[in-house]
Amino acid sequence: MAPTLAAVLPYLLALATAQKIGTAIPEVHPKIVTQFCTTTGGCVDRSSSLVTDALSRPFHAVGNLDVPCSPLNATLCPDAATCAQNCELEGVEYGSIGVLTSGSALTMRQYLFNGTGYKSVSPRVYLMAEDDENYELLKLVNQELTYDVDSSQLGCGMNGALYLSEMDASGSRSDLNPAGATYGTGYCDAQCYNVTFINGLVRAVPTTRISIAVY
Repeated sequence: MAPTLAAVLPYLLALATAQKIGTAIPEVHPKIVTQFCTTTGGCVDRSSSLVTDALSRPFHAVGNLDVPCSPLNATLCPDAATCAQNCELEGVEYGSIGVLTSGSALTMRQYLFNGTGYKSVSPRVYLMAEDDENYELLKLVNQELTYDVDSSQLGCGMNGALYLSEMDASGSRSDLNPAGATYGTGYCDAQCYNVTFINGLVRAVPTTRISIAVY
């Protein structure tokens, strides 16, 4: 499986229903210009886009943005199937999480002023393919990836990272996970302990079993 770009990137119950896609906040991916260069054809502009991780989105009870959805909520999630039926993964307004694009430039803010103080946003975004539905797969054998970073305006203690993570191009889109890469699903590594759904399956519900993500 080829890796995708993530910029800065044993017990599951089978479900008869899927985690739903919310409709309260439209999902509009920020556009960004990238280039693909070859020795014979030079550099060609491509219309790419970015998507934020599923964990950066409102994940709420169906039809109610004010009620967060958690597998530990016994009312919304008495079991895996009911949890998926009762929960929606929402779109996001990218400016509200500190993500701005202009041409080929991406700005990612770690703090935003809310009128009274600064709140931490620390966004994570993935590069989408030109179809705006799947992640861009970077096949780097005999190729190179180049990018510029402007850190001239950063204060002390700021952290930023750009790394490659092996992910399914569709974000593991399926009947159980209709959101897929369009909503930033599919990321999981050694720190995937805080991922609520994997492949459309809730990975933790109130139970005496220990739930361990496998992929």
